[in-house]
Amino acid sequence: MTSAGRFAPSPSGELHVGNLRTAILAWLFARSTGRRFLLRVEDLDRARAGAEAAQLRDLAAVGVTWDGAVVRQTDREPLYTAAIGQLAAAGLTYECFCTRREIQEAPSAPHAPQGAYPGTCRGLSTAELEFKRSTRPAAIRLRSSVAEWTVEDVLHGTFTGVVDDFVLRRNDGVTAYNLAVVVDDAEQGIDQVVRGDDLLPSTPRQAYLASLLNMPVPEYAHVPLVVNAHGARLAKRDGAVTLRDLAAVGLPAEAVQRTILESLGLPTASLEAALAVFSPAGLPSGPWVWPGA
Repeated sequence: MTSAGRFAPSPSGELHVGNLRTAILAWLFARSTGRRFLLRVEDLDRARAGAEAAQLRDLAAVGVTWDGAVVRQTDREPLYTAAIGQLAAAGLTYECFCTRREIQEAPSAPHAPQGAYPGTCRGLSTAELEFKRSTRPAAIRLRSSVAEWTVEDVLHGTFTGVVDDFVLRRNDGVTAYNLAVVVDDAEQGIDQVVRGDDLLPSTPRQAYLASLLNMPVPEYAHVPLVVNAHGARLAKRDGAVTLRDLAAVGLPAEAVQRTILESLGLPTASLEAALAVFSPAGLPSGPWVWPGA
C-alpha cells in the first residue's frame, strides 16, 4: 500500500485558524515526501449536523486537496471490534466499571499524571465482576504490561510518556480514540501523522497499542499550536477565527491562507509555492499567536 499522511478532524463544528494551519502543515509534510494525503472524519464521538460539509469546504478554500474518498470512523466499527477481539484473545483487556470521578479521586502511581488509570478493576474476582455488571455497563481497558513507552518525533526528537490501562471501548459502546486512530492509520496505510503538539503526550499509548496489534508505528510530527494573546490554545470563543467569521470582517480565505503561510516562514503566493521550499527543519519551534485573538 502506498504510504500516506492525513488530516483527521472531528465534525463538532467549523474549523478555526489553528485547525486549518495544522491541516496545511500535514498537507505540506505529506506532499513534500511524495505521500498520498487522506482525509478522515473522526465522528465517533461528536458530530454536529452540517459540520463535516463545512469543514471540507473550508479545507478546499485554503487550498488543501486530498486523495480518494473521505473516510468516516462511524463506517469502520467492524475493524475496531476485530482489534479489541484480538487483544481480548491474548488476555490483554479487562472490564472496568469506574466512573470518571472515581478515577480522578483515586491515588495513582508515583509520577503518573492526574487521571492515569490506577488499575482499580484490573484484578476483580468473578463474584465482583458479576455484581458490578449488575450495577452499570463496563468499559473495556487495555491490560498494559509497561508503564511508559518511547516514540520518535520529527520535531520533538525522542519522547517518553506514561502508558496506563487506557480505555479501548467506553461503557456506552463507543470505541475510544486511542484505539480507533491506531487501527485507522494502519488500515489506511498512513505512515506519517502530523497533528498538534497537544496530542504528543497520548502518542506513546498509541505506539504501544500498535505494537501489541502488530501494526506499524507511523512517523510522527507534532506541530506547534495557534494560541490567543494569553497563550491559551485558540478556540472559537476567541472571536473571528473561522473562515466564515473572518470573511464577515473582510478577510477572505485567500488572505487567511497567506497569513498562515507567512506564520510558517513560507512563500505566500500559494500552497504549491510553499511546497517547493518546504522543510520541517525551517518551521518555527514555538506556538503562533493569532493576531486577531
